Amino acid sequence: MEKVSAAVVNISSEVDVYNRANPFASRRFNRNFDDFFKDFFDQNRGRSKKISLGSGVIIDGKRGYILTNAHVVEKTSHITVSLNDKREFVAQLVGADPESDLAVLQIKSKDHLPSVSMGNSDDIMIGETIIAIGNPFGFSNTVSTGVVSAVNRSVNAGNRVFRNFIQIDAPINPGNSGGPLLNIVGDLIGINTAIYASAQGIGFAIPVNRARKIVSNLIKYGEVVVPWTGLDLQDIDRNIAEYLQLKSMAGAVVTGIEDNSPAARAGLRKWDVVTAVNRDKVQDSQDFDAILKNHSVGDVLGLQIIRGGKTMVIKVATRAFPVENAGQLAETIFGIKVSKKERQKGLTISEMDQKSYLFRIGVRPGDNLCQINDYTIETLDDYRKAIVKYRNNASFVLLIVRKGQGYYITLER
Repeated sequence: MEKVSAAVVNISSEVDVYNRANPFASRRFNRNFDDFFKDFFDQNRGRSKKISLGSGVIIDGKRGYILTNAHVVEKTSHITVSLNDKREFVAQLVGADPESDLAVLQIKSKDHLPSVSMGNSDDIMIGETIIAIGNPFGFSNTVSTGVVSAVNRSVNAGNRVFRNFIQIDAPINPGNSGGPLLNIVGDLIGINTAIYASAQGIGFAIPVNRARKIVSNLIKYGEVVVPWTGLDLQDIDRNIAEYLQLKSMAGAVVTGIEDNSPAARAGLRKWDVVTAVNRDKVQDSQDFDAILKNHSVGDVLGLQIIRGGKTMVIKVATRAFPVENAGQLAETIFGIKVSKKERQKGLTISEMDQKSYLFRIGVRPGDNLCQINDYTIETLDDYRKAIVKYRNNASFVLLIVRKGQGYYITLER
């Protein structure tokens, strides 16, 4: 356990905090914009810095890769990593995935750093003894023990649902986040997370087998590239179950298939019901999305489906979403077309669907689109990449600029 403790690090991240006054308070604007800015701005101007503490674990001592939670390093401007032997390093953010709450950092050292051995979270048994190490409230290398209380837990945190967590009876406090969850022989089986702040005597961890794929994507691409199947899925309600003569409402029904997609080439059809992907059961469309994120581009998935009352398995060879399709997808989601003008920040909205939500709330051709979620839009290539990155999101935050004034707009799908 001493060797593992040496691989656990303290992460100190410096976050810029802006206190913004509403620049539009004395002017009359569209009510949708007014309502947004009323909550978005406060009355105190200025800029300050906030120090956030968390934990991490070195997973590659040769290359200096550290695994932690995404929320530990989100919106940070400076990250410092402290080792158990008091050495300090400035860390670079390799990539972060808020959807899974995982991030990879890298530190440079002339010496080979201590690292942890990865275990197999599929072998976890309820009642098994576990060990959590972290830095709760800044107390470095604090060890707590407990047992596995449950597996495959789903947790609601804010507007997100985190799935397939390991539940333990060892509490995970702020500062513990990002630290390792170990089995009795010291193998890494999970990454502790403190996203459920109201829990008492309850902890949650992200299974290491799920983390492997995400870490590989973050190191290779800087982000998680979700495999593309081309399926549009919907949850099954009583009407659909009766129409398709299904025995239960478990699964997700295919409501659309994109042309020339992996699903189309594999022979999937509208009204097929997906009940499993490989060995993972699919209870609803969110399950399917969560399972897909645990796979990599190029993986061949065995989709168990019900078609006409018969159960069969169809193999789907996944691909990366084609960037050239992004423009058409954006038109479907946002109802706009964009173009690039010289010496103009962002992209100019050139055409709009007058039935779209953006048009109804007052956005017009000639306005500029400068940001989608946390992705800054400067070029058409930026725009396409942002669409591909966030295409599965349930909502988008757009920064629209008109005559030098910025408006943030939330668009729900």
